[in-house]
Amino acid sequence: MRMSKFLACLSAGLLISTVAMGQSKLAEEADAAFSKGYYFNAIELYKKAYTVEKKASDKAALIFKVGECYRTLGDAQQAEVWYEKANKAQYNDPISYFYLGEALKEQGKYAEAIAAYNKYKDKNPGDARAAAGIAASQVAQQWKDNPSRYSVDPEVLLNSQQYDFTPGFADKKNDDVVFTSTRSASTGTNTDQIIGESFSDLFSSSRDKLGKWSEPVKLPPSIDTEGNEGAPTFNAKRTIMYFTRCPFEKNKVHGCDIWISKKVGSNYSEPEMLALRPAKSGTSKLDTPVVTIGHPALSPDDQTLFFSSNMKGGRGGKDIWMVKLDKDGKPVGSPSNLGAEINTPKEEMFPFNRHDGSFYFSSDGHPGMGGMDIFRAEKTGDASWGQVENVKFPINSSMDDFGIIFDGTEERGYFTSNRPGGKGQDDIWRFYMPDLVFALQGTVYDKVTSQPLPGAKIEVVGTDGSSFSALSDDNGGFNFAENGKDRFVKENTTYTIRASKDEYLVVNDQVTTVGIDESTTFVKEYFLQPARKDVVIAMPEVQYELGSFALTQAGRDSLEFLYGTLTENPTIVIELAAHTDSRDTDKRNQVLSENRAKSCVNYLVSKGIDPARLQAVGYGESKLRITDAEIKAMKTKEEQEAAHQMNRRTEFRVLSFDHVPKDPGTTPPAPAPNN
Repeated sequence: MRMSKFLACLSAGLLISTVAMGQSKLAEEADAAFSKGYYFNAIELYKKAYTVEKKASDKAALIFKVGECYRTLGDAQQAEVWYEKANKAQYNDPISYFYLGEALKEQGKYAEAIAAYNKYKDKNPGDARAAAGIAASQVAQQWKDNPSRYSVDPEVLLNSQQYDFTPGFADKKNDDVVFTSTRSASTGTNTDQIIGESFSDLFSSSRDKLGKWSEPVKLPPSIDTEGNEGAPTFNAKRTIMYFTRCPFEKNKVHGCDIWISKKVGSNYSEPEMLALRPAKSGTSKLDTPVVTIGHPALSPDDQTLFFSSNMKGGRGGKDIWMVKLDKDGKPVGSPSNLGAEINTPKEEMFPFNRHDGSFYFSSDGHPGMGGMDIFRAEKTGDASWGQVENVKFPINSSMDDFGIIFDGTEERGYFTSNRPGGKGQDDIWRFYMPDLVFALQGTVYDKVTSQPLPGAKIEVVGTDGSSFSALSDDNGGFNFAENGKDRFVKENTTYTIRASKDEYLVVNDQVTTVGIDESTTFVKEYFLQPARKDVVIAMPEVQYELGSFALTQAGRDSLEFLYGTLTENPTIVIELAAHTDSRDTDKRNQVLSENRAKSCVNYLVSKGIDPARLQAVGYGESKLRITDAEIKAMKTKEEQEAAHQMNRRTEFRVLSFDHVPKDPGTTPPAPAPNN
């Protein structure tokens, strides 16, 4: 049910649609109860009227009206039951199929809701609400399948089997709350004819250092009366409480108003009603609509009061309004409507203005998951908000979700929901944004043998100044996850990774959590190149024109691989070896290979590599990859030329790891070779 929807939002002008029929006295009494908002009473009267009604069409209409009562109360399960009965009884207005779709959507039965909307669409194709309901159900299922990062749980120690909702922080540390409840300790013995339960009161509770809430205590009689009190909020200093009060008086329907009370220690002063109500709009004896005002919220600077009301000048239903306050927290001037970006022809309630200027509210008029949903709007100007966005699952559900508050600047707080999982009707739920959990793990291998490489050092440095390292285990594995009560890898950080081992070339890598909005484990494989003196390391071919040692552009591009290797391994000294094919004399090929090796060295020196780290060696045609006999046996000229090209190659091997790098900038790069 939806107790919170009626607190501060009771409108005695609700009139149920009446079909042309000779109504029984019971049916007339039921309609009168409904028109005054006494839905709980109306249900029983409609059921009694059904038992004495003879005409089938009139019986179907009474069944439909019971469904309307349950829909208005927010009891989607019972609404579904009675709309189904109305359809089986051949109720003559296809709107019952639309409301059946609404009831199914509110229970998260999105596929069934779409089927009901389609039936309504077939029977009443001109009504755009069916298409909107279908689209909303499809989107809601997507949101449910792809939840946001927020985690939600019922606040068990604050909840009862009755209605518990809309907490407000009552101290600066946000360790005390005041909330609304209809639990058995509520004031008075009368029953609220809207829902058939006790009238609501305000209760307080405090949490200890372990986060455990104390047994809720009712506020003093100056605050809690025999009517409804609820929806509290406090100014920034926590010295003034604003709350909603809806008086109770038999045979009269009152609207609701916002009251304020000063906090004096643990007590409250005699409350005072704020002058927000238009003239002549307070009370109705029977079915005349009354203005109702409630759900107060304050701007972070306490200079503006937001509230929900059905006062004249809105867009329909209850709208959210705002009014300026003086230094004593009293209204100054006339309230203004927040406009069409926020308000719809349906219900907008429970505003909350966050410290960053963003605006939260609940609505059943904007596209949602079912029932009331919580929405967020961006501040778009002075006293204006727009770009309304549904906060989605899991804060929103298919049922009623409303009354969100945040714990200061933290991504946590409370809201109210009647979803399954609570103790009773409406319950208080806590929410928080859990930390993203990141980890880095992987395996190091020998690049030549592809076998796991134990004892490799993995060093990680983050842009947040952190650094950590580990040695790979016997299986070559490493893992950076939990670091005591902390984590190694954190949000919004980029990490440089270096994998190294004696007599191997290092591998450098990088991972980043910047822009990642879900927990992630980075899994890496690093293949380390052996770099002993007896290991010749292949590199991209440095090609030359036939008989030339001048580097081509392709040759320079290939040398970038070796340049990168030298910069990543600043202590290695290498031999850079050049080879030729066999198509010339030994002597000429030897000279050519030496010059080719030197051209590579000169290029690397021009890039800033210390020449002491480079030894140029030419091997001529003495170490052919493919022999002349093998080339001669090839069938085509193209194959033979490709084989000769493979013999014209440049390779390197590591001679030592003991070079001591000079300070940057002490040795200027040599001029580029003129070749």
